[in-house]
Amino acid sequence: MQDDPRCCGTGTCIIDPEGICWCGQKWDGEKMARVKLIDATLPKVVTPASAAPQPAPQTPPESKQTRS
Repeated sequence: MQDDPRCCGTGTCIIDPEGICWCGQKWDGEKMARVKLIDATLPKVVTPASAAPQPAPQTPPESKQTRS
């Protein structure tokens, strides 16, 4: 698909109508670019408090015992 001006040059680009290639890059209007891992347009996921990570339990430090 090197006849597509959005192709990165490998000749393997398959770009959908939204400009996203099969490899995960997206056309930004000038070039193919990696998509951000966190997209602000995605819906927020609400986690119940019971499923939230809990802090690790505190363990008392080991006491040093000496033999007499």
